[in-house]
Amino acid sequence: MEFWDIYDREKQVTGRTMVRDDWCLKEGEYHLAVLAVIKRSDGKFLITKRAENKAWGAGWWEVPGGAVKAGESSRNAILREIKEETGLDARSAKGGLLFDYHRENIKEGDNYFVDVYLFEMDFSEDEIHLQEEETTDFQIADYDEIASYGAAGIFLHFESLKKAFGL
Repeated sequence: MEFWDIYDREKQVTGRTMVRDDWCLKEGEYHLAVLAVIKRSDGKFLITKRAENKAWGAGWWEVPGGAVKAGESSRNAILREIKEETGLDARSAKGGLLFDYHRENIKEGDNYFVDVYLFEMDFSEDEIHLQEEETTDFQIADYDEIASYGAAGIFLHFESLKKAFGL
C-alpha cells in the first residue's frame, strides 16, 4: 500500500498521511505531485502517451511525473518517476525545480500542489524504455506539436505547463 504525505496551505508536511488515491482531503489539505519537462539541446521535448486503462486522461499526451510518496522529497520523486516511466537517469541533467502551482478540488477530496521541473539532457530514442502500466508511446516533439495536442484537449496540464516549454 502506498502512502502520501498531507501538506497544509503553506506546502508544509502536516505529519499525517493518506492512502494513495483515497480522495479524502479537506479544505486546506493537499498532496504533492511532480512533473518533468525534459528538453534536449535540439530544442525538442520528451512527451509520453498515457496508457488506455488510466482512470482519467487515458490515451492523452503528458510529461513524466506522478505523486510524491510519504517521506520522499520532491526532487527524489521526480527523478524516480522519470526513471520508472522512461528509463532515463536525470540525476546529472542540467536544471531543476522551475515553479509550482496548486489545484483545489474540494468536492472530490483531491487538492494538490504540483512541482514542475525542467531538465535539459541529451538522449536518443533507443534510451527510452517505457513503463507499460503507465505509458504506451513516446514522442520527441517540438513546441508546436505539443501545443497542437494542447489545443485538441489531449495534453494533460498543458495550460499549466506552457511556461516550462519556454512560452
